Amino acid sequence: MRRSLAAVSAATAVVLAATSCGLGATDSQTAVSRVPELAPDQKVSIVFESYNFGQAGAWTDTFNELIAEFEKTHPNIDVTAQKPQGNSSNPATDTIPSLQSQLAAGSPPDVVQLGFSDLDFAVNQLGAAPLDDLVGKDEVQRNFDGAQHAFAPTARTLGDWNGKTYGVPFVFSTPTLYFNADLLNAAGLDPAKPPTTWDEVAQAAQAVKERTGKDGAYVDRLTKAAKDWCFQALVRSNGGRVISADRRSLAFAEAPAVEAVQSMQAMVRSGAMPNRTQQQAVEAFARGEVGMILESSAMQGNFLKGSSGKWRLGAAAMPSFAGKPVVATNSGAALFVFSQSPDKQRASWELMEFLTSEQAYTKIASKIGYLPLRTGLVEDPNGLQSWAAKNPYLKPNLDQLANLEPWVSMPGRSYLQIRDGMMEAVESSVFQGADAAATLRAKQDEVSKLLGDGQ
Repeated sequence: MRRSLAAVSAATAVVLAATSCGLGATDSQTAVSRVPELAPDQKVSIVFESYNFGQAGAWTDTFNELIAEFEKTHPNIDVTAQKPQGNSSNPATDTIPSLQSQLAAGSPPDVVQLGFSDLDFAVNQLGAAPLDDLVGKDEVQRNFDGAQHAFAPTARTLGDWNGKTYGVPFVFSTPTLYFNADLLNAAGLDPAKPPTTWDEVAQAAQAVKERTGKDGAYVDRLTKAAKDWCFQALVRSNGGRVISADRRSLAFAEAPAVEAVQSMQAMVRSGAMPNRTQQQAVEAFARGEVGMILESSAMQGNFLKGSSGKWRLGAAAMPSFAGKPVVATNSGAALFVFSQSPDKQRASWELMEFLTSEQAYTKIASKIGYLPLRTGLVEDPNGLQSWAAKNPYLKPNLDQLANLEPWVSMPGRSYLQIRDGMMEAVESSVFQGADAAATLRAKQDEVSKLLGDGQ
């Protein structure tokens, strides 16, 4: 029988408390001894767990290519790449249960790719190693500065907690409005001037529906099965928050969040937005059957493949609510160290440095579509300059990166129940027609009891 989240968390804490590596399961400020450099001939084997290995196509292919390059340049380090343990259709949802299970067994993967919504839990409950202590704050900052191109300022601190770096931001996007230029044109709209507000999206979607017979627009990540980064961007862009700035109270039932949900619900009720699952909508858009979709740039490779020779793909910034500035939040994940030996910890750091290098981001951006966090690569003739010149889909993401606000993780051991409960209420309202204000309020009252559980 699968153990509950609380039970596994408790077992994990016991295991971590018994280890001698100094990783505290509940004290995010526990110091970790500085790990020594590896000798050139010192053989080390590490495990890298990433949900990207559970996604076919560009994701797995690109990551396998990067691991092979790393091993070639680091012949003393052998990397076993694996996807999270579990049978979910979305391997990203298996990351935490998989890590907990392996921690409880005393054999965690050495480097783990975890979503930013897991940050609080990874640091305060699972004992991710503070990198500032592991290799030194100066070395962490040197990696962010890069050999030639530094991380974007807004990206550098996304894996920080209480002033220390625990996770190196790795791959992410901001919400991007992809559109089918041919469908917009057929609906009498100008693809060179895509919608910039949600009111305009609704109007354009209705035009596509009525004049072409195709679906108008789809806003992804509004279901319980989805993580909440895109929903947080919608709420922030309407002037609200899903949790208070001091992290002591939930706020997703307040007026700005309710209004954002109601605007999405209205598009479903009018027929402008189809009532589909994420997979159905993404596949339909790739086939040319949806006019617009708000999505992560991680889907760009799929959209380009689907549109090639059939229809024209366009991309624009996330639409705004009338009179309010867009506040883009990030999707994606950071890399964390859970190694329990100094040799593996050092090898893990070397892998993390490589995977966030200029060389790696050149491949990750051009082959998958994720943002190149070392933004100077876009102007580098030896980097992404030629690719960026041929790729108009990158600009909205880069523009939004400048004003990025972090995807906020929920607190405590019950953070997944809080997040998933919130998204369940959003899904019920948007796609099942429930009263948004009442549904969000009832769910907020229910899950507020879980705030700070285990803190």
